[in-house]
Amino acid sequence: MTINHKRRLLLAGVGAGGLALSAAAVTAQNQERVIKVVAKKFDFTPGEIRLKKNQPVTLEFTTLDVVMGFALPDFGVRTDILPGTTARIRFTPDKAGQFPFHCDIFCGSGHESMTGTVIVT
Repeated sequence: MTINHKRRLLLAGVGAGGLALSAAAVTAQNQERVIKVVAKKFDFTPGEIRLKKNQPVTLEFTTLDVVMGFALPDFGVRTDILPGTTARIRFTPDKAGQFPFHCDIFCGSGHESMTGTVIVT
């Protein structure tokens, strides 16, 4: 093996390593935040969700008891939450402040207290 051939192999290895590091950095930046939310009579956990303005987020909902809904009217998002499934909402908060959310499917007496707050900073 000549010295030029060894140099080429060394440069190719360094280049491949650099590309792998760059790809890993881009992937890490593109991973959006996922927040799991559990709905149960008559509560959302967590009841307070903190987000960053202009950063995409996915909310993942589950419930173990009855059909429920999630509505966040200030951002125009809502979903049904069915027992045994996972519902997802992806959105990007474009304004800062405190925004109420609530269950919008009657789930029993106490339904009216099933609320929470999204805080966007």
